[in-house]
Amino acid sequence: MARNLDLTALRALVAVADAGGVTRAAGLLNLTQSAVSMQIKRLEEGLGQTFFTRAQRKLTLTQEGELLAQYARKMLVLNDEALARLTGSDCRPEIRLGVPYDIVYPAIPRVLQQIAAIYPCARVNLVSSFTAMLKEGFEKGEFDLIVTTEEAPGEGGSVIGNLPLVWVGAPGGVAWHQRPLRLGFEESCRFRPIAIAALDRADIPWEMSFTGRSNETIQAMVAADLAVTVRMRGLLPEGTVEVRGQGELAPLGSMNICLYDAGVMRGAVTDCLKAEITEAYSTSATRITTLPVDLRSRRVDSASVALSSGKV
Repeated sequence: MARNLDLTALRALVAVADAGGVTRAAGLLNLTQSAVSMQIKRLEEGLGQTFFTRAQRKLTLTQEGELLAQYARKMLVLNDEALARLTGSDCRPEIRLGVPYDIVYPAIPRVLQQIAAIYPCARVNLVSSFTAMLKEGFEKGEFDLIVTTEEAPGEGGSVIGNLPLVWVGAPGGVAWHQRPLRLGFEESCRFRPIAIAALDRADIPWEMSFTGRSNETIQAMVAADLAVTVRMRGLLPEGTVEVRGQGELAPLGSMNICLYDAGVMRGAVTDCLKAEITEAYSTSATRITTLPVDLRSRRVDSASVALSSGKV
């Protein structure tokens, strides 16, 4: 009597293989860790094989696992394609994208516009947070793709752009002349320690005038000329400008923009989204100008995106 492989279990196997562990795979599949582990166990017991081995806290496929994963990917593609054709829909599952607060605008609204135009029924769930929190959520399987700002990418990340860090203040402002220099940063901002270290090296006195977890509050304080902050060139908040201190402010260097892909959401929509993100944050991003606030919100809405800010 012919036996059938369980597609749900095969999807779990592929997810664990791509994610490198059960924890992240469970998040990507929206299942509990125990459920994913049970599906893998049933596959192994049913076929009398071991499909994973643990090395340095990461699960890797055995030779038998590699063979089954190859078949599994083909079977899942055919399954998903058949469902899409028979249901009359070419939609794909929701893609969960995480992007740091300070580089969402203006790049991401433009990216989402492109995706909405090419794949009208695709859904991208966008979450904006800090790089550290996005990476933590990514490790838990809460995201399919994340963009980060880092000096060097971690495991699985790739550099898609590099932009200079610049001092940012109010148009026509004088806050950057003051000593001690008044700074405004979110508590988890990636640029905060870089700015402090640069000022210390240059023997420029400073004080942290505004801090907290609200990106909007910091931007408002900087726009009101009550403090200065640091951003990536070409990705400045509305109502602020790059401060060209003519030697009065410390040089900051540059920062990489990195992309992480969990590897589970495969297909044309995901590939297109990755390509658009890479293009948006390439070195040509220095030509990006700031969008008006009202235009920002309209562009996000037009892309049918679920946008949420805060912790992940």
